[in-house]
Amino acid sequence: MKAVVFKAPYELSVEEVADPRVEEPLDAVIRITTANICGSDLHPYEGRAELEPGMVLGHENMGVVEEVGPGVNRIKKGDRVSVPFNLACGTCRNCTAGWTSACLRANPSGQPGAGYGYPNMGPYWGGQAEYLRVPWADFNLLHLPEGTEHESDFTMLSDIFPTGYHGTELAQVAPGKTVAIFGAGPVGLMAAHSAAIRGASQVFVVDHQPDRLRLAEQAGSKVGLEVTAVNAAETDVVEAIMDGTDGFGVDCGVEAVGYQAHDASGQEHPAMVLDNLVQVVRATGHLGVVGVYMPEDPDAATEPAKEGRVAFDFGSAFTKGLSIGTGQCPVKRYNQELRDLIIRGVASPSFIVSHEVALDEAVDAYKKFDERADGYTKVLLHPDAA
Repeated sequence: MKAVVFKAPYELSVEEVADPRVEEPLDAVIRITTANICGSDLHPYEGRAELEPGMVLGHENMGVVEEVGPGVNRIKKGDRVSVPFNLACGTCRNCTAGWTSACLRANPSGQPGAGYGYPNMGPYWGGQAEYLRVPWADFNLLHLPEGTEHESDFTMLSDIFPTGYHGTELAQVAPGKTVAIFGAGPVGLMAAHSAAIRGASQVFVVDHQPDRLRLAEQAGSKVGLEVTAVNAAETDVVEAIMDGTDGFGVDCGVEAVGYQAHDASGQEHPAMVLDNLVQVVRATGHLGVVGVYMPEDPDAATEPAKEGRVAFDFGSAFTKGLSIGTGQCPVKRYNQELRDLIIRGVASPSFIVSHEVALDEAVDAYKKFDERADGYTKVLLHPDAA
């Protein structure tokens, strides 16, 4: 099959690799119809997260079931499905508690949590390819309505829509709450969309990329909420949010940037976003951190950050009594309900899609996405495109 293969930092290729096959009784093989490029894919692409050469990339996948193992009895050939980026067994202590993001059995390294085509998440090839093997298929796969309707919306169910929603869950967004979201990449935009759906009365989105901030202003349109975009390159973001809330601060904050946080000049400041959130979230408020942080980052801007230590203003967070929730999203906790919001017209996460290209164009799309080329916000890859 044809697939996007990682060779080295900034070096990918689209090449022929072995077709996946059913290896265990609970496996399925999926014919990929859409696979997305995720901002997290840029971590190994830039060499900031070590990935083994030869790995097929891609953890945001959907498609149609081509084959199932003899132990699969819920999923059948021909089903249209979404593939959560968390690969989970469904039977360990964490999975049965709903924390599929920390499955105790799926990752051979022993680290909790497994996934497709990503550093430290196991040996599983990703889905930026024509086909994908899915272990524990009955547990992991989400049924979708047959056909092609909502393809660009449903493809967000594998990761970024649930992850954005998870950020608002960790931040305890509820009707009438005020929310500040730092980062207007795809996850931050999904957090804004989710906050609006959950009934927030006021949403601020902070970034320094004008094209992304324009999209942020659309995030609440489905429910008639006007989202306030704050350009960090032009204004003091803390002052802007405090002024916008009459000096009170917001109830909820979402960190959707992660360990490579940087200012408008490109200078990295690992603690910048967390420090700003501690300032703008009111006393006894809540923070949800869904931006990725790594246990080690040899190229980090500070010595502590190279060891995964980010020295943010924890003293003020403690004094204010802030709660802080973190971690990867357990996609299965949310994806069924988010699917149904799409079907009923309440949610439309595809508003962030900027480009849809053939798999053969993936190398160029990665380059432009990494360079933050104007308009490159969310790229969908279609293996069957002409």
